[in-house]
Amino acid sequence: MAGVLLRRCQELGRRFPHCLVTAQTLPCRLKSSKPDVSVHPPGEGSAHSPLDTFTDEEIMIRDMVRKFAQEKVAPLVKSMDANSKMENSVIEGMFELGLMGVEVDPSYGGTGASFISSILVIEELARVDAAVSVTCDIQNTLINALFTRLGTEEQKDFYLPRLCKDLLGSFCLSEAESGSDAFSLRTTATKQKDYYVINGSKMWISNSEQAGIFLVMANANQSAGYKGITCFIVPRDTEGFHIGKKEDKMGLRASSTCSLTFDNVKVPESSILGQFGHGYKYAIEMLNEGRIGISAQMLGLAQGCFDNTIPYTKQRIQFGKRIFDFQGMQHQISQVATQLEAARLLTYNAARLRVAGKPFKKEACMAKYFSSEVACLTTSKCMEWMGGVGFTKDYPIEKYYRDAKIGTIYEGTSNIQLSTIAKFIEKEY
Repeated sequence: MAGVLLRRCQELGRRFPHCLVTAQTLPCRLKSSKPDVSVHPPGEGSAHSPLDTFTDEEIMIRDMVRKFAQEKVAPLVKSMDANSKMENSVIEGMFELGLMGVEVDPSYGGTGASFISSILVIEELARVDAAVSVTCDIQNTLINALFTRLGTEEQKDFYLPRLCKDLLGSFCLSEAESGSDAFSLRTTATKQKDYYVINGSKMWISNSEQAGIFLVMANANQSAGYKGITCFIVPRDTEGFHIGKKEDKMGLRASSTCSLTFDNVKVPESSILGQFGHGYKYAIEMLNEGRIGISAQMLGLAQGCFDNTIPYTKQRIQFGKRIFDFQGMQHQISQVATQLEAARLLTYNAARLRVAGKPFKKEACMAKYFSSEVACLTTSKCMEWMGGVGFTKDYPIEKYYRDAKIGTIYEGTSNIQLSTIAKFIEKEY
């Protein structure tokens, strides 16, 4: 596996010259406020290694993404946000570098990297633009993961190579009356001979404007309640399937979010992904893992905002002193830096538990909840530290501030995370 990863990074390096760099070669706004992570020495047990210890391949991928985000994404962030449109070059660039199939086996055209690598990719992209990060996050932690684990050989052979190359996917669960109560969905799938007819609608569907394939949760046996929910593969050009208007959002504006309608949409029985009636299980499992991805996104966003702000506090002079030199400022900055480090460790810990095959649901909820709250706090504080300029669009702080709030809402609100954590605590005692 290490050889595969190394060859992949070398291939990416040839496509994208000088992409394998370290944090020290980048502008200060991309540097982490903490020392660079260490490489895990060969043969050494991992039981006592720091959580921020990565393999050399994971570090190479992280640095490659950091370079890509700085050189190819950063110049377009402002226009993409203003126009509510992600540039095709950004999506194409992620496909070209293998970022849209991080964990997919190389036999299907994927990078064949680790789940930890996926988390690092999401985090690094979010440092520059959370909208780009969530597009990559959904593709890896939801779409590719579902096809890899549940797909038949025919489905995997047909879809995975394209999902790694040029096909964007979209996960369709939420509805007007089905948000936090996800399993009260009303979209139905009625069996007719050897096909199903889907009717209903979905809301708040990410990636929907550019996606070519949609994984739709619909109830195929209403008498069984949520146990009738089944996952269907619906191609974009299916008759009766319509993509509605794009939502005019406060944040993540470059990431498309649309409503969907299904008007007698016919799909063959072979379009079922996984087992009939197990859609609710798949949704729960994927969202549990997806929360680690959202945690990484919020962590990267918060770190990016922090990195863009601290240099300003060291340059801005008031009352004859740098803003950074006031004790009140130092205490606030130190508190935020400490919370960022706590969010980082919670995120990495949840990811490592998942990789180790150990229970991780509670830790994923904790990571997602805490990182989302820290992102809101960090961006708010950074705006205050920047003063009036932080409130303008001349600096990226106000965009980080707008982008952060969604972290407390999607893939389970902060209150849902707290309720889930409480259930685990109740069982433990």
